[in-house]
Amino acid sequence: MPFHPPRITARELACGAADAPLLGDTGEIDTPLIVVDLTPDSDGVDDPAVVAAAARRAREADRILLGITGHPSAASRALADELDVTYTESDRDAVRSAVAVADLGRAVEDFASCIAANPQASVVLRQVLRGGGGVDTRAAVDIESLAYSTLLGGPEFARWLEHRGARPLPPPPEYDPVLVARDGDELRITLNRPERRNAYGARLRDALTTALTVATSDPSITHVVLDGAGPSFCAGGDLDEFGTTPDLTLAHLIRTRAGAGLLVHELSERIEVRVHGACVGGGIEIPAFAGRIVASADAWFRLPEAEMGLIPGAGGTASIPRRIGRWRAMHLFVTGARLDAHTALGWGLVDAIR
Repeated sequence: MPFHPPRITARELACGAADAPLLGDTGEIDTPLIVVDLTPDSDGVDDPAVVAAAARRAREADRILLGITGHPSAASRALADELDVTYTESDRDAVRSAVAVADLGRAVEDFASCIAANPQASVVLRQVLRGGGGVDTRAAVDIESLAYSTLLGGPEFARWLEHRGARPLPPPPEYDPVLVARDGDELRITLNRPERRNAYGARLRDALTTALTVATSDPSITHVVLDGAGPSFCAGGDLDEFGTTPDLTLAHLIRTRAGAGLLVHELSERIEVRVHGACVGGGIEIPAFAGRIVASADAWFRLPEAEMGLIPGAGGTASIPRRIGRWRAMHLFVTGARLDAHTALGWGLVDAIR
């Protein structure tokens, strides 16, 4: 059954229209999404007192709040900053809290459908993005991973696993999954499982973290280049390994203390990541920690985890919002929309196109 989210005005938001308890009597999420009308003729959107009250309610809300407007005014922007994302039909303003869409109605319908498919993951995602925005990067990664472990035990991920079906573990690599070469003060690290599109599985992860640790422990290495062999930089987590970790606590500790993201963050002033082709999931979550990302013109980016009943788990809820803002990150995470290299450059997800 299609989910048609309620639509309210700024004044109704200010008066508590989004304040009802999130959970119903049987524990289900009641109305995970509310659309807030920010169009110029919407009630209260140009009243500073109403906007201030609505903004306060938005900060305290438990539901996902999606703004819609034809063209953002100064007042509506102030309120949009407190919502989770706003869709606008105008692309004339580079407003980080807004995503320009061709058809507001269709965009809202698609967003609502994604949330209806996995409401628990979507609401937890909102909590993580808001909770992680005001803390340091390491703490934000911890928050993400704790939420990720929670969702691994939830019904939405279980449903995805059942639909995917049982799969054998990927075969061991026939050669080094990561290549490392030093030339003077430069260290070059290359993801080297092109037959699996450099999927971020356990073997590649461990080899990558070992290579990055060489750089973090040696200050004479002043420049690190990370790239990938084959047609794709990295197609994200190896789906054949999903659901195979028996110990969720250990999995949390591995993600936060044995993953690549925080090492790239530590090297941010010294590392350049060169991406091309598919950059999916961890294939952009990890590069987003770097000080500089250079993309080929054919590079594209996608965060599909919410479709699996999960959230990004390689540090993306910490790294990507710090580049593009939590609002556009929310759009990408919920919808799994594919982003091309030129849009990624305009948003700040990458720093240059080669």
